[in-house]
Amino acid sequence: MADFYQNGIITTLHNLTDRHIADLENDLVSFSKQRPIGLLLPSLFSELEGEALPKIIDQIKHIPYLSEIVIGLDRADEEQYKHALKFFSDLPQHHRVLWNDGPRLKALDAELQQLGLAPKEMGKGRNVWYCMGYILASGKTESIALHDCDIVTYNSELLARLVYPVANPQFNYEFCKGYYARIADGKLNGRVSRLLVTPLLRALKSVVKDNDEYLNYMDSFRYPLAGEFSFRRDVLNDIRIPSDWGLEIGVLSEMHRNYANNRLCQVDIAKVYDHKHQDLSLSDQQAGLSKMSIDIAKALFRKLATKGTVFNEETFRTVKASYFRIALDFVETYRNDAIMNGLKFDIHQEEKAVEMFAKNIMDAGKRFLDNPMETPFIPSWNRVQSAVPDIFERLYEAVEEDNKEFTSQL
Repeated sequence: MADFYQNGIITTLHNLTDRHIADLENDLVSFSKQRPIGLLLPSLFSELEGEALPKIIDQIKHIPYLSEIVIGLDRADEEQYKHALKFFSDLPQHHRVLWNDGPRLKALDAELQQLGLAPKEMGKGRNVWYCMGYILASGKTESIALHDCDIVTYNSELLARLVYPVANPQFNYEFCKGYYARIADGKLNGRVSRLLVTPLLRALKSVVKDNDEYLNYMDSFRYPLAGEFSFRRDVLNDIRIPSDWGLEIGVLSEMHRNYANNRLCQVDIAKVYDHKHQDLSLSDQQAGLSKMSIDIAKALFRKLATKGTVFNEETFRTVKASYFRIALDFVETYRNDAIMNGLKFDIHQEEKAVEMFAKNIMDAGKRFLDNPMETPFIPSWNRVQSAVPDIFERLYEAVEEDNKEFTSQL
């Protein structure tokens, strides 16, 4: 049984009664008549051959309330794109696959690159951004959910609970963040959220005194790095998202900038959640959780700087020292939680992660100070449309032409 406690300044929608999925879906079918519902799936081609995505599609194809499914496909050649079209053809709902590596979308990307309006690096952020553009271009949905394609514990209740807050016409939420416990194979996961983000936010609150409201906002989210969130379509027009591992932090920061807190919420979407694990990458800052931690720390520092916080090397040393003590206390907290719940817990590995994150906080701070002109955000679609007025028509046509040409070859 979940608690009903409201922590922080963001509304939390709990799972209090294990309401039957059929009841939720009946509501959503009714809501979809007023607010058509869509699903955004950012995917690598490799995930089509993995364990999780085929099972996800088996669940999604039975969902009755979806009007549109938009799949962003990365790292796929022509044969792989055709394979993807066949793979997703099991979906009875209207769906489109964005072939991000195809000649039509690459030509559009090259044009936007020349104008300085396209994502500068490959990755999930770029994939999601182009899918958001297509959703704006198609105009078929009003409420959209986004979730990853590597969830091995997926079931359709996750999607129903995720999209419900922005689909219900009686609610006024523009954005909803999913949360869950990360437990698998008899142990606690989610190290970056547990051992980096939360203790870093607490450390920043103790050191940075002029942005408590933003830090309290970020600290209100139970799982700030969850890749699952939902939103109303108008959110997509002027959101600026990072293209690196700071995506989730960047999205939360943008929602804080654009909307009042009472238009945002978080929802319990799963009792059990597991997906592909990233390596700790102790010896390589360009990979795994090491790169992720640097990108996330930089995203937080950048946001605080835009709100007037002045950083220098001494500030980062203080933040790092405060973080390290708080994070080690969290290791003890999670150890006790794990033991009481019969879970395995490796203190040595947890503290190795904390030591790496502490170093990376300093490195992220140095990179932030060394490159003050860095512009990590992808431009908003409002800006892109201002520079290229027919961008939505051309993006929509490129996706439709890809679909038409290669579906006929299957």
